[in-house]
Amino acid sequence: MEGINIGDDWKTPQKPATTTLSERLGLEEFTSLETWRASFAEFLGMATSCFAMDTMVVGTLETDPQTGPLLMSILAVVIISIMLIATYPVSGGHLNPAISFCAALMGYITASRAVIYIFSQCVGAILGALAFKVVVSREIGSTYTLGGCSLTTLVESPNGPTYMGIGTGSGLWLEILSMFMVLFAAGSIGFIRGPALENGPVFRYSIIGIMVGLAVYVTATVTQVKGYPGAGLNAARCFGPAVVMGGHLWDDHWVYWVGPLIASLAFFLYTKIVPSQHFYGKAD
Repeated sequence: MEGINIGDDWKTPQKPATTTLSERLGLEEFTSLETWRASFAEFLGMATSCFAMDTMVVGTLETDPQTGPLLMSILAVVIISIMLIATYPVSGGHLNPAISFCAALMGYITASRAVIYIFSQCVGAILGALAFKVVVSREIGSTYTLGGCSLTTLVESPNGPTYMGIGTGSGLWLEILSMFMVLFAAGSIGFIRGPALENGPVFRYSIIGIMVGLAVYVTATVTQVKGYPGAGLNAARCFGPAVVMGGHLWDDHWVYWVGPLIASLAFFLYTKIVPSQHFYGKAD
């Protein structure tokens, strides 16, 4: 996660390289072949992870709806960790608009690179959703809306089909709190360096995957509301199925963008409030 790492030498804290407005904007990145090559990794990583996540969501719910949230969270840990580790050497392993946005806020990447990454992530998610639509039956794809993100789900009732789920306010708060939890854990591991945390990107990204899986499980179970599958935690992954499937996936879709972006801003403010020595202090 390029926007959260501070480098391999924990004894020598690194500050963000971008300081001036021009450097933060980095408009030259739009014509940089290196940047577009890195974004191609984000594109492929997002396409692959979106296809895998959508398959996982539909497969678990179709097989065993009762234990679906638990199985989804476990598989999410595996999928997300592997995809982040795979893309880390090329792009820094973002695969999430909130991560790219947070990295730009903190000055670890330019605003232009963040825009390019987010664009690539969204296009990749569309490709992943299209690939999933091709291999899944129309009936299952329609029933589970290609594994997309929604606050409500269409279910059968004695009075006919009806939407069940949670309200917009609750969904927004769950996205904010869940994403902040992930950023807080990932950011702390990235900033606080010591002998116990010198295991490299595999260790760090495994922790991120665990936090995302935990957030999925908690949000899906704590609400105890039928029709709500849990927090999206990735606006691009939610965007892909919404473009391909359409329909009610666009209802309150903004929640999956605004919530994580607010969480990213909150984490950025947190890093400004807490004295830097708390982030860069040597572990005993």
